[in-house]
Order: sequence, then C-alpha cells, then structure tokens
Amino acid sequence: MSEHDTSHSDLLEVMQHIETSKSQKALAQEVGFSVGKANYVIKSLLEKGFIKVENFVKSNNKRAYGYLLTSEGLKQKIALTEKYIEIKKSEYEALQERLEEDRGREKVAR
Repeated sequence: MSEHDTSHSDLLEVMQHIETSKSQKALAQEVGFSVGKANYVIKSLLEKGFIKVENFVKSNNKRAYGYLLTSEGLKQKIALTEKYIEIKKSEYEALQERLEEDRGREKVAR
C-alpha cells in the first residue's frame, strides 16, 4: 500500500465490524470514526476488492445494504490481524525490557 492509502489499522478496524453493522453510521459509531471516514475506508475496501455490497431485496428499506468480505478480503483481514499481533507483541516485549531495566535501576538506587 502507498502512503496515500488508508492505514492498515483503519482497514482492519472496519473489516472486523463491516459484516455485522447495520449501516455506515452504526459502523462509524462502533469503530469510533466519523461517518465520512467510515465511508472513505469502505470505498477503499471496495476498490481493493476486499468487500462487496449486497442489496437486501426482501428488506422494506430498499436502500438497505450489507457488506460482505470477499475471499481476498478475508485473506487480507487475516494478514492484517497477524501483522497487528506481531506489532503488539514487539511493543509488549519492548515494554517488558524497559520495565526490567527500571527495576534494575531501582535496586541500584536503594
């Protein structure tokens, strides 16, 4: 992805909630985005082929749409989740090292 693309964390956040949200407004509230940002991320996911739009024909609200992950979208969601976990593990390990260093300095300072 280029620097102008939507961030990995934004894509992952939306992908985790896209199939269960009833509307873009509800999705935006669930992930803590503005509706405009949620729409921007959804458009990015559509352009990349990671989600598809389903119109619910049986719905009384003919403007009701649902978003479904494509097989490529599911692969990307898994890859982004693995990358996220890897980053968080690295952050955790760095914090653990700093904590041990601080504990060592505390013992010396006594």
